[in-house]
Amino acid sequence: MTDLERAACYGIQLMDLTSLNSTDTQESVITLCHKAVSAGGHTAAICIYPQFIAIAKKTLAQLNARDIRIASVANFPHGNDSIASAVVDVETAIALGADEVDLVFPYRAFLAGEFHLAQQLIRACKEACTDKAILKVILETGELGTAQNIKKASLLAIGEGADFIKTSTGKVAINATLEAGEQMLQAIKETGGKVGFKAAGGVKDAADVNDYLVMAERLLGSEWICSKNFRFGASSLLDNLLRTLGKSEADVQQLDY
Repeated sequence: MTDLERAACYGIQLMDLTSLNSTDTQESVITLCHKAVSAGGHTAAICIYPQFIAIAKKTLAQLNARDIRIASVANFPHGNDSIASAVVDVETAIALGADEVDLVFPYRAFLAGEFHLAQQLIRACKEACTDKAILKVILETGELGTAQNIKKASLLAIGEGADFIKTSTGKVAINATLEAGEQMLQAIKETGGKVGFKAAGGVKDAADVNDYLVMAERLLGSEWICSKNFRFGASSLLDNLLRTLGKSEADVQQLDY
């Protein structure tokens, strides 16, 4: 197996297959669930808007794919600074059955120096998760701008109880980059390696996946790399990884579900 084929295998196992579009429908989410049960194995999770959680749960059960977790979003994609609104979003997603909640960091407040507000928002949302869901905090690293800001925001989120720190919403000009990932993984390493990392937006193929895996192994070791600690958020990545593994479009389309 080549390095790229190995990366493709890992990439599928570590993927949050994502659809967060204004045009999403129950039918498109059903299709997403079918794609998650891929020719290269199950993805780690799907990531969808809260209103589609029920149909996703039903579909994954029908596919005997209950191992695929359901992630949803809160304070998304704007990253506003209303603590009450963010908590309602988290509580709603969990009540509807989300296993994981991807919360957008109030990055504008952070950039304005309102660090205490950012801390309070994450802490309140973590408390709202109780033991029912894990909290993945989306830093929106492309908007934070500097390595110093990314590292500081990473440490802040970890300090307030984030289970994962995530690069991006995929809705801004600059999303996941290796440079941002390095700062985030360094923060995870410095705080004991118990928090996960998710690269989202801009991870397009097996070569990109391999670059992140090599970096994570260098900083945190190969044993750390598993779906409990590492995810890729992506929509178009899956088909590219399947092709790397020798799966044609026909293989993908003709899966016997």
